[in-house]
Amino acid sequence: MGTSVQVTPLCGVYSENPLCYLVCIDSFNFLMDCGWNDQLDPSLLQPLARVAPSVDAVLLSHHDTLHLGALPYAIHRLGLSAPVFCTEPVYRLGLLTMYDHYLSRKAVSDFDLFSLDHIDSAFQTFIRLTYSQNYHLTGKGEGIVIAPHVAGHLLGGTVWKITKDGEDVIYAVDFNHRKERHLNGTALRSFLRPAVLITDAFNALNVHPPANQRDKELLGRCSCPSSFFLSFTLSFIHLRTTSSSHLSPPLTHSEKTVLKTLQGGGNVLLPVDSAGRVLEILLILEQFWMQHLLNYPIFFLTYVSSSTIDYVKSFLEWMSDSIAKSFETSRDNAFLLKHVTLLINKNELDNAPSGPKVVLASMASLEAGFSRDIFVEWASDSKNLVLFTEKGQFGTLARMLQADPPPKFVKVTMSRRVPLVGDELIAYEEEQKRIKKEEELKASMIKEEESKASHGPDKNLSDPMVIDDSKPTAFRDAGSHGSGYRDVFIDGFVPASTSVAPMFPFYENTSEWDDFGEVINPDDYVIKDEDMDQAAMHVGADSDGKLDEGSASLILDTKPSKVISSELTVQVKCSLIYIDCEGRSDGRSVKTILGSVNPLKLVLVHGSAEATEHLKQEFLKSKSTQVYAPQIEETIDVTSDLCAYKVQLSEKLMSNVLLKKLGDYEVAWLDAEVGKAESGPLSLLPISSTMPPPHESVLVGDLKMADFKQFLGSKGVQRRWNRQGGIVKEAAKGWWFSNGGGGVIHGGYVEEEAAVGCCEGEEKKKEGGYVEEATMDDVVEFGGGALRCGEYVTLRKIGSASQKGSGSGTQQIIIEGPLCEDYFKIREYLYSQFYLL
Repeated sequence: MGTSVQVTPLCGVYSENPLCYLVCIDSFNFLMDCGWNDQLDPSLLQPLARVAPSVDAVLLSHHDTLHLGALPYAIHRLGLSAPVFCTEPVYRLGLLTMYDHYLSRKAVSDFDLFSLDHIDSAFQTFIRLTYSQNYHLTGKGEGIVIAPHVAGHLLGGTVWKITKDGEDVIYAVDFNHRKERHLNGTALRSFLRPAVLITDAFNALNVHPPANQRDKELLGRCSCPSSFFLSFTLSFIHLRTTSSSHLSPPLTHSEKTVLKTLQGGGNVLLPVDSAGRVLEILLILEQFWMQHLLNYPIFFLTYVSSSTIDYVKSFLEWMSDSIAKSFETSRDNAFLLKHVTLLINKNELDNAPSGPKVVLASMASLEAGFSRDIFVEWASDSKNLVLFTEKGQFGTLARMLQADPPPKFVKVTMSRRVPLVGDELIAYEEEQKRIKKEEELKASMIKEEESKASHGPDKNLSDPMVIDDSKPTAFRDAGSHGSGYRDVFIDGFVPASTSVAPMFPFYENTSEWDDFGEVINPDDYVIKDEDMDQAAMHVGADSDGKLDEGSASLILDTKPSKVISSELTVQVKCSLIYIDCEGRSDGRSVKTILGSVNPLKLVLVHGSAEATEHLKQEFLKSKSTQVYAPQIEETIDVTSDLCAYKVQLSEKLMSNVLLKKLGDYEVAWLDAEVGKAESGPLSLLPISSTMPPPHESVLVGDLKMADFKQFLGSKGVQRRWNRQGGIVKEAAKGWWFSNGGGGVIHGGYVEEEAAVGCCEGEEKKKEGGYVEEATMDDVVEFGGGALRCGEYVTLRKIGSASQKGSGSGTQQIIIEGPLCEDYFKIREYLYSQFYLL
């Protein structure tokens, strides 16, 4: 039978809530992401609490709070104890994201949902993988292989591929097909016909305008001819959708840009995340400032800004090919930011020279952090600009400000810490002393109990002052004294055998020995490697770049203090602009990519109800894909209809098999019969007949016409354009052959009109009514849905829809043309793109 696959959403369906899904593959439970919103609402985690103890592994796709924000809380309070798999950047930057989130909350509240120690302990369970690395699970997950692939949304972002018995389950959320300054596009399009594809509908209703149209519009509004400025000019591009609930950015101040705001004497605030999309924005600003020699200061303000950039500098191999190539050739690190100042405290910003400035501050939702404080200070000045680069979460201040039209007044609760004084300080110190004494007493008792338990009771070391009443003695004077007393005089001068000399308590720690001597612990001799990025040099970081409660006090200034809150009504006079810099594929691209992947079963998650239904209806039209859109805690069975069996290949059978290399695999055509097996897997044996049955040749591979066109160009098959560039019709008469694949060639004598190309404005001449032989450098172009190779040979892909719908995974390529030299050369080049079995 096929691999059993069930999907149960725990959060993030029919809404934009955090992502968290349970995927069960043959009773092995994967938790796909473990996100939380910026409000840290515990009610969102109730479905997770019911299944957390049964989770066997956690797979994280991205390092923002929407994908891993609930992980410390789930491990600390919900009983989640499974290993966590991710890439190295997701581990490092996710750790810093959680630090920044915790410190932002702790600075303005008595935050107790989790602590820095809980964050550190949670991230100790991480297993880090590289892209395309196949990791074979063991134990309960025997036979399951997981592998991360490029998502293109955040640095280290992952599309997860889970394989069991030859069937693939793909988890691809928040992917981006476009190549950006610091990231390559997603690898999702490399997967063909997976059994299950789990993806999001977040941007299903958004359609971005073509890049050239957008660039032309932005260039018309900007006086600076900078290509980098195109992506960052704050001119608004209105995206019309069919959804009434879709966020529409404000239309006011549409002509206001970052540069115009600075030139007008105003400040620019960009509420950003801690270590995610902010990296792309930093590169945009850095390159634009460098190209136009601007001297306006740029500040990156988070609690972990220095550590973030230091880590990113060492992750060049995870970035785009252009960044890696630039570093290889010129040793130029793109994140050596010369125009950006890194700050970890708002006091440093307050002490900066006055004047126009650009500040990128966390958090993007304005729920807490430095961005909230700066917004309250700058909102009342009409010269200032607040630029949102991502859609705010529901219920947050950022989402409220992104409404159309934006509010003129907003009510905010501002909290801050003030030092304790007077009686409050005395009471606090006394309480701390009491707590400290109780903890020390409890620790000493635990230590004593552990010490006694490790050594056990010793009769020879019993307390000499204790008298055992159960033993008879000749020295007891029962008539004179009560129980428990004995005379101080004894007969003779020989002390009792149970008596010992007074001495201090001492326990000897014995070493463990085996047949070869004392057992050596290898950990005692391990030399700790210095962290390559020297994150420990920064304030609040240990040798592994982690923070503890003591180090956090250096950043938070945790002197005895209390939190006071006040309600403020803020008048919003500043400009409010929203530009989509989220780095996700738009709706049109999502439909195209999913159509090319063409999964057998498609599961839609994470998107508004309108977006989810829109994408669901779009793919319900396709007969080749089954579409599901489950509700919260609704379990759907997406088990494949295919049957898979485990078999054992006998040595006699494999001795006559010729294997051919196909990518990372070796393939061969096999003729065998199933042998009997009383226990264990079935055995494949050579067929009993002397001659194996004949079979048609099979061409294995995936041909892309665009790539094949470039291949022909590299072989000298190029176009020599005439001045008119026209195509003429000629009568082509002769023997025509069509190669339908599988080594079968169909032919016939035809006489019809065929479209051929003009070469240098002259028509080809014919001799004896037959088509003259064409040269290899005449024509290579697309036309009429076919690839024209030379003058007379044409390649067509036909029946793609029906082929995909059948689930066979085959494609039919037709070669059309007369029996000539060009035909055989093109056919030879075509065959070289496949593996013949």
